[in-house]
Amino acid sequence: MNDAPKIDEATVFRSLFAAYPDALLLVDLKGIIRLANPAALALLGYEADELLGLGVDELVPDAIRPRHAAYRDAYAAQPRPRPMGTQMDLVAKRRDGREVMVEIALSPLQDHGLPYVVAAIRNVTEYPRVKQALQRARYAEYLAKFGRLAVDTREIEKLLTEVPAVAADALHVEMAEIRLLEPDGLNVRIAAATGLDAAQRIGQLLAIEAGSALEIVLTQGKAVVAGDSTGHGESRYQLTPSDREAGVVCKLLVPLSDRGRTIGALAVRSRNRYTFGEDELNFLQSLSSMLATALQRAGSEDALNHAQRLESVGQLTGGIAHDFNNLLTVISGNLQILRDVPACASDTLVQPLVDAAIRATQRGAELTAKLLAFSRRQVLQPTVVDLGALLHSLTDMLRRTLDQRIAIELDVAVDLLCTADPTQLESALLNIALNARDAMPKGGTLRFNCHVAETKPPELEASEATMEGFIAIEISDTGEGMPEAVRERAFEPFFTTKESGRGTGLGLSTVYGFARQSRGAATLESAPGHGTTVTLYLPRVALDDIRAESQDARPATQIPRGLKVLLVEDDPEVIEVVRRFLTSMGLEALPCADGQQALQVLEKQSVDLLLTDVFLGPGLRGTELAVQARRRHPDLPILLMSGYSRELLDERHGWEVLAKPYTRSSLERAIGRVLGQ
Repeated sequence: MNDAPKIDEATVFRSLFAAYPDALLLVDLKGIIRLANPAALALLGYEADELLGLGVDELVPDAIRPRHAAYRDAYAAQPRPRPMGTQMDLVAKRRDGREVMVEIALSPLQDHGLPYVVAAIRNVTEYPRVKQALQRARYAEYLAKFGRLAVDTREIEKLLTEVPAVAADALHVEMAEIRLLEPDGLNVRIAAATGLDAAQRIGQLLAIEAGSALEIVLTQGKAVVAGDSTGHGESRYQLTPSDREAGVVCKLLVPLSDRGRTIGALAVRSRNRYTFGEDELNFLQSLSSMLATALQRAGSEDALNHAQRLESVGQLTGGIAHDFNNLLTVISGNLQILRDVPACASDTLVQPLVDAAIRATQRGAELTAKLLAFSRRQVLQPTVVDLGALLHSLTDMLRRTLDQRIAIELDVAVDLLCTADPTQLESALLNIALNARDAMPKGGTLRFNCHVAETKPPELEASEATMEGFIAIEISDTGEGMPEAVRERAFEPFFTTKESGRGTGLGLSTVYGFARQSRGAATLESAPGHGTTVTLYLPRVALDDIRAESQDARPATQIPRGLKVLLVEDDPEVIEVVRRFLTSMGLEALPCADGQQALQVLEKQSVDLLLTDVFLGPGLRGTELAVQARRRHPDLPILLMSGYSRELLDERHGWEVLAKPYTRSSLERAIGRVLGQ
């Protein structure tokens, strides 16, 4: 005989419904909410009497409500169970209008004789994978925005003011500040700050206490966490009395450097317990590096004459290109690996987040390319350029960055191809556009017109550069125009009408030099009150010739699995990314941290490919390693990779060079080309 007490099923089911941790809604076939548990009320921000009787469509964001209504009608016609997590992640609209990312499971009750559907809703915004992906995407976007500002402005005070604001906003901390080392080496001065009493803190002198976090940052040049942070375990460094007086619980400091010398620190301070992890550390170090580069640029421009100034900017931008491209290689590579992980590949919430972060790294790569082009630190590499695509991309960028009072117009014929270095061409056009902007302080129209040249300037009359003639790119503005005396000297090096500190006088002269080096020409027409038109003439390429060349192109060499690749890179995080790429191709990676270690490996065993970074820190450069490796093994395929190296500009060894950051597919294509040679 069963003595177990009889269960009141109705009571149990009501209790389960009320106690269930996920939000539960009972919805009829017309989409009306009939029951809701407390978790649903908390998630959606409603009281029970407000939610019951409400149409479920009210919980859907306005932008997708029509699609949702159609989906709901189709589902009502053929109801079926939809488990949690096997379909797309969605967005629910709360009563206050805010949106929250959710997973939704549907359980129809028709088979049980009830005309309802149970919707289980789970808030996924707190999932670690989602939070981390969102966080990294946010940090990448903040860096890209500050990078654009650093390129566009020469006002150092503006950059100094912006950095603490960017750091505090991105990390959600209350206080951030830049501390610059004083000449006496005993104190730092707060050069910029945001947060509590920022106005009073700016200009203050702080003593460098022995054994403090600040002293470690300044003397050892490494980042330090102090106070109660959960990011790197218990901190060995204590807060200062001024920190405690301000209510600070923890802080993170990273060095600010100038040509290898620590000149200060970027500090963020929180009045709450904060997790300063690797993502926060990398973000703050990147921000500090970009600021340091801007400070270096300003100092160099004040100290050097015109010719030296351009060289210095080239070195600075090369430095930021190398360091920033290494960072982008790590970020982009890990995002690509994450995107292919099965759990993420099938997750429709994670995929858009990862794609957004990858796009942010691509924008960062474009930024460094523009820096190098600006400073003329790239070797001229002519290729066939689709002018329509290039001009559409450039004008879209200018619409976002120039004064909004300047209207930008584009008129370009289809299928216009020329021979030029695309990066240098874009730099030349950007240079002209910025000059036009300066000529229209109250706004106006900037017009790009691209067409086949019907006439040529005198210097091209006898040119046999191309049987197809030339393409003319006209850039016109409605600005102030130039008097004849200025117009005649506009292309002269170092000639400028701008006030001191606002121009080098090299802008239009480099445009002219680029055009001539590209077997073309540049002309200028201007008059006071009638604006200015600069025209670039570049050799035209026939579309039929391009099609013929593409048909003759050889297919890429298939990469055999199991090949041994000697991987040489001094950045351990970059090594890990590239190693994963190689492993996914079926190749065996033999990682080395420097050139000497790589030579020792070559002495002991045979390898099928040498893949090395150009800039390896102290010791052998990648190009030197390649020369020595080729002497010992004449048939060894070699592939170099580089974010930037001046050495490649001075000595073209004929090596294949892969620019950082790169994708897995571009690495695979480059390896295929090298093996095919």
